[in-house]
Amino acid sequence: MPGAKPGRQLLRQEVVEGIKRYILDERLRPGDPLPTEPALCEALGASRSSVREAVKILNALDIVEVRHGHGTYVGRLSLSALVESLTFRGLLSPGDDFQVLADLVDVRELVERGMADRIVTALDSAQLDTLQSLVADMRERGAGEGRGFVEADRAFHALLVEPLGNELVEQLSMAFWDVYAIVAPHLDGFTHADETETIAAHQSIVDAVRAGDTAAFMRALGEHYAPVRRRLSEARARDAARA
Repeated sequence: MPGAKPGRQLLRQEVVEGIKRYILDERLRPGDPLPTEPALCEALGASRSSVREAVKILNALDIVEVRHGHGTYVGRLSLSALVESLTFRGLLSPGDDFQVLADLVDVRELVERGMADRIVTALDSAQLDTLQSLVADMRERGAGEGRGFVEADRAFHALLVEPLGNELVEQLSMAFWDVYAIVAPHLDGFTHADETETIAAHQSIVDAVRAGDTAAFMRALGEHYAPVRRRLSEARARDAARA
């Protein structure tokens, strides 16, 4: 930051690394309490201001969680910082919008395709019923309803990977979905044809899993992401024509 002294920046980063080392050395888990501020100052040989600045940085990264009036705890270690940085990159310029969205679509589809066999095997009948109800909810609400359609779509994809029991896959899948949902509205509108195609693809995903058909599941995923790629291609063409 302007006016900040290089030595102060170095010390702050040293304290950040010191707190991270403490969490690792003590084998702390998300939700475990960290020492009090005075205790951290003494353990790290740092000033109170340096510890406070380091805690702010780690809090922003979700490595620690500050509970005012209670203390500081090991954070959820989520991918919130990744969501923030990718969202900002996607909103930074129109050109970046298209590339970030294209990259996100590729990664989202790659994750779900890579886990296709396991997803088809892992989802039970109750979860499939929930997926079906989410498709019905999307069909009833329609994209014009706004938030409800989006929330049903997000819940659908969250449930799709939840039975895998892989927390990192769940977090990555939702992180990429959240970034896409934030940046995508900056493209031109989602048409009724896009809505119909999207709902049909979600229904095909459910049908494929019920049938235990991994090949059909993969085809349904392709159908799901095809309208998104088409919108991106059309948006890029319009942007190039205006340039």
